[in-house]
Amino acid sequence: MHTILQPEGWAKPIGYANGVAANGRQVFVGGQIGWNGQCQFETDDFVGQVRQTLQNVVAVLAEAGAGPEHITTMTWYFTDKAEYLGNLKGIGQVYREIIGKHFPAMAAMQVVALVEDRAKIEIQATAVIPA
Repeated sequence: MHTILQPEGWAKPIGYANGVAANGRQVFVGGQIGWNGQCQFETDDFVGQVRQTLQNVVAVLAEAGAGPEHITTMTWYFTDKAEYLGNLKGIGQVYREIIGKHFPAMAAMQVVALVEDRAKIEIQATAVIPA
């Protein structure tokens, strides 16, 4: 469906791809945060917000007839790098539960703040549905 781009001689990345090539209909998912469909936070737990954020990404993809396997790139924004790094095991677990063992090209970065004060994570994604 997609071609993972892995330059010869490079160490294989863990949990993401260096690049992805894809053909088809593009789906752009705006930044999703860890609140539910009614714009209410159910938890302030970092991993709990990651879970809800990933569920939100999948829900938006479904509206286009896409699934997690169609994601080609994700950008993760979090407000606390130490909290992100301290929760990698839990993040990995919820990622595999919701997205599966599909690892698109990714970027992750700490930001000073997100627009919603209670938000700890925001994820933007692009997907390609094969033609």
